[in-house]
Order: sequence, then structure tokens, then C-alpha cells
Amino acid sequence: MQRTRVFLLATVGALFLTACKHAPPANVAAMVDGQPITYTELEKTYQSQYPQQPEAANQDLVMSQKLDLLGNLITNRILLQRAEKAGLTAVDADVDTELNKMRAPFTKEEFDKQLSDRHMTLDDLKTQIRQRLTVDKLINKEITSHVTITDADVASFYNANKASFNLKEPQVHMAQILVTPNPDPNVHNLKNSKARNETEAKSKIEDLSARLQRGEDFALLAQNYSEDPNSAPNGGDMGFITESTLERANPELRNMVMALPPNGYSKIIHTQDGYRILKVFSKEPSGQRDLNDPRVQQNIRETLQNAKDQLLKTAYYETARNSVKIENYLARSVLESAGRGK
Repeated sequence: MQRTRVFLLATVGALFLTACKHAPPANVAAMVDGQPITYTELEKTYQSQYPQQPEAANQDLVMSQKLDLLGNLITNRILLQRAEKAGLTAVDADVDTELNKMRAPFTKEEFDKQLSDRHMTLDDLKTQIRQRLTVDKLINKEITSHVTITDADVASFYNANKASFNLKEPQVHMAQILVTPNPDPNVHNLKNSKARNETEAKSKIEDLSARLQRGEDFALLAQNYSEDPNSAPNGGDMGFITESTLERANPELRNMVMALPPNGYSKIIHTQDGYRILKVFSKEPSGQRDLNDPRVQQNIRETLQNAKDQLLKTAYYETARNSVKIENYLARSVLESAGRGK
């Protein structure tokens, strides 16, 4: 009986020690080579990435989003560790330069409001900028600087995709500034500017038209004020649009666009979805584009560079993750709460 009692006590003690050994540290969502990523850090990142989360948000969706974010934080922590060892940490001057660029389009009140809307302080933003610039320096050193696209690569891509450089009909490279009377929650221009009704929309587009006539930059105005969620982030750039597409949309609009000179912009156009000002960058006639065309070569080089860069980044991230010890406590707790973590 005594031996049995001793054996049971020893077993319980061993189980207790095992449980303690595997219990996650308090407030730690993950550990990367001994460095913690806290739930506080994860929650702050989540609030800045998803500031408009509805009150009755699906909890499984929220948890899925947090797991994705934590995965990104883990990868980022690994890259920061590597950058620090290589002496590539961004200095204060780098951070200040980038911060001033971000502040430039806004008044102090507008900038502070953007930070508040994202549940961030200025120090949070500086930390975010420093980390991003540090990782960028690492990736440029380890990946981007080693990617070389040769003339043979360009020629090979062109010959394999020659048909895609044959324009079946004329195209127009266009941009737009759009203002609508009905505010769209998906619109996020730099100024967070949205007309709320017909009167505000008309007044806003007239003001933008006057600023263009005074010589202000079209792309900057589009980024700051356009209400087209697809083109505003790109300075209003809509890419190349075929003549037939313009014709189907509005024959009168097509005639107006085709009459504009390169780098010219239209008068205010009023359509069912609001007010817009269009800009024409260039017009491309139909026909086969030759490999010697500088624009064709640039397009191919950028395509190949981006593809190779992305491939090597993906491989680099996975290799980096394999080289460190990672404990994802949040992922483990999700499985355990579902009864599948045993």
C-alpha cells in the first residue's frame, strides 16, 4: 500500500511538472528564439489593422485574422533578429525622413485623427516605420540586390508572350478623380474625404477642378480626395482602357477622351454615379508592339523582376522560419479549446 501511494504521488508530481513545463508564459502569444510576442502587441496590431471591426463580429473570423497577424509578426520578428545581427537596423534619420513623408499631405489635426482612428500613438507609428525600413534593408541586401534580369530573359519572355503585346484595338492610358454624392465605406483616400450629398459632391469636384487649373498635381489630388476605391491609391491611374470599352460605357465620354491630348484632362463630367475629371496619359494605336520598344522592355523587366523577387522572398521567409525555434501558443490554445490539441 505504501509503495502504491509513493508511486501515485510520483506520477502526479511528474504530470504536474510536465504541465508546468508546457504552460505558456503569461501574456505571451508566441515565442521566437526566446523572444516573446505578447498578446498586448498582437491586440494593438489587430486594432490598427482592423479598426472598423463590427461589434457583433464572428469570433471564429476574428481569431482567424489574429492567427494570420501573429504569423506575420513571427516572420517579422525573425527578419528583425537577422537584420539586427547584420547591423542593418534603420537609424533615427531614416525614420524621421519617412515620417515626414507620411505627414506631408495632412494638417496636424488630420494626421493625429488618422493615428487615433487606427488606435496608434506617434511612438507606435515610429516603431512600425523603423521595423519596416529595417526589414526592407535586409531584403534588399539578401534578395533584391541579387536579382538580375538579362536581355536574354526579356527576349525569351517576349517571344513566349508575343501575342499579348499585339493590341487588337486602340487603347487609352487614363486616370480619374471621382466624387460621389453617396459616401462609400470602402473609400480610403489619404484625406478620408467623402462627399455626403449632391451639394457637397458638386462643390468638392468644382474645388478640385479649380486646383488643377492652378497647377496642382493630378495624382496627388486623386490620392487625397478621389472616391474611387480602386484607382485613388494609385493617384487615380486606371491603366489602359480600350476604345470599345469607352464606347460601350458612354459614346459621348469616348469622344471627349479621344479628343484630349496626352497629359490633358477633361472638364467636369457628371454621370449617374457622380462627378469625375479624367486625365489622358497616352494613346496607343492597335498593332504588334516590337521588342525594341522601350516601354515593352520596361514592362517585361518589371514583370520578371517582381516575379523573381516574390519567389525568392517566399523561399527566404520559409528558410528563415526553419532556422529558429517557434512556439505559437495562440495556435495551440485554439486547437486545445476545440479538443484537438492533445
